Amino acid sequence: MAGPPLHALLLPPAAGADRLLDALAAALDGSGPAILPLNPGLPPARVADLLHAFTPATVETLDGAERWRPDDSRPAAPGTGADLPDGTAVVIATSGSTGEPKGVQLSADALLASARASLDRIGAIPGTRWLCPLPTSHIAGLGVLVRSIVSGTAPVVVDRLDPAQRNLARLGCEYVSLVPAQLRRMLDAGAGLSAFGAILLGGAAIPSGLLTGARAAGARVITTYGMSETCGGCVYDGLPLDDVGVRAGPGGRIQITGPVLFSGYRNRPDLTAQVLGEDGWFTTSDLGEVNETGHLFIHGRADEMINTGGHKVAPTEVAAILETVPSVREAAVFGEPDSHWGERVTAVVVPASFANPPNLKELRAAVSRKLPAYAAPRALLIVRAMPLLPSGKPDLATVRGIGRDQAT
Repeated sequence: MAGPPLHALLLPPAAGADRLLDALAAALDGSGPAILPLNPGLPPARVADLLHAFTPATVETLDGAERWRPDDSRPAAPGTGADLPDGTAVVIATSGSTGEPKGVQLSADALLASARASLDRIGAIPGTRWLCPLPTSHIAGLGVLVRSIVSGTAPVVVDRLDPAQRNLARLGCEYVSLVPAQLRRMLDAGAGLSAFGAILLGGAAIPSGLLTGARAAGARVITTYGMSETCGGCVYDGLPLDDVGVRAGPGGRIQITGPVLFSGYRNRPDLTAQVLGEDGWFTTSDLGEVNETGHLFIHGRADEMINTGGHKVAPTEVAAILETVPSVREAAVFGEPDSHWGERVTAVVVPASFANPPNLKELRAAVSRKLPAYAAPRALLIVRAMPLLPSGKPDLATVRGIGRDQAT
């Protein structure tokens, strides 16, 4: 049986919240099409890439909806034209480990199972309200909307959480999801974090001392681990949600099973087969272990993805853009630990001319023209020669050492 049609929504979080919430509710109960929420602030070329990869039937903006027509000059994506699996409610765009756009197909059953397990774990009762300061085109923000629907309430959706807003109680929200950079800003500004019954914190590495500081300020912080393929956070404070299984698979790769799993990648059965086994376990790109009490500990990522402020950045994608800048001969990109962002995007560049090396401002501008602003480098290292591995790839371990030496 063919699944529902796919409807892309390019709506800003706050201004488009009501329309997105209505469309999401209809997708969950089956009365409307599946939805593909996208960030309208992305560069037009990136939006075009995502639409081409995921082939929605229609595209809706604040100005209305129209039928989407593919660009005939571009080669068709593998599997283009395949029906969505029956029961699909949402397709979430994610870059994955290579920067290649992937559309994570999530069923209504998976999204609702995730929301109910989350609400049960934190002790939220029906009628409690959520604050959503996260992009609703990402799973963390969309998850807040699903939990709100299950709770029977309308969330408060904001484009930005103002650190100067100390009286958070006036928002009338008992719960909120944040990434570490947001929590750090709120803590530094002296915001009344104790106004929330719980703060779900995830999406990036949590800097040392942030949890201690937030809890000392009266906040009830619950750390979460998950990804788009698991409907967002599925492990809270190290313990899986009800009915979710977690284990360390071959090579230490974290594997997850349970009702929260995705059904596959849109138009990419080949990628689906690589990570979603017939035994019902999803193999992540993260490394970790599960101890004798069932607590999950994350050791790092098997790939080189950068997680900055809750956003994933593919280093190779950024480096490829940097190498189009005339003043750049070679470029590599990696993530450095950062107390504010979790990781900061750092560019390593061999200039085309040492008499006129590139500066950070022009490199940030070049990346921001093609990718979201968070992908632009926040630090720049100039080197005379790029350290290389025998394979010919940049030796990032050596590059990181150069960065530490320059910092000291």
